[in-house]
Amino acid sequence: MSKTQFQVEKNNKEQLVDQCDLIVYNDDVNTFDFVIATLVDVCEQEYIQAVQCAHIIHNNGKCGVKRGTFYDLKPKCEALLEKGLSATIE
Repeated sequence: MSKTQFQVEKNNKEQLVDQCDLIVYNDDVNTFDFVIATLVDVCEQEYIQAVQCAHIIHNNGKCGVKRGTFYDLKPKCEALLEKGLSATIE
C-alpha cells in the first residue's frame, strides 16, 4: 500500500490529509493465535481478516493491517508494540 492523500472538509475548508499504513512485521516469537487475537482487539479487524493478515505477515514478512491518518494509527501502533508485536507507521 502506498501513502495517499484525501480531502477533508472541516469548517467549510478543504484540507489534504496524508494517509499512512500500519505495518506489522513477522517475528519468531508470537504465535498465529496471538497475532490474530491482537489484530482483532487492537486494529478492530474481523476474525477472517486477521487470519489473512497473519498469513501474509508470515509468508511475506510484513502486512499493512490498517490505513488511516498518523494520529489515528499512532495509538494502535503503540498498543501493538506493547503487546510485543513489531509494527511501524509508514
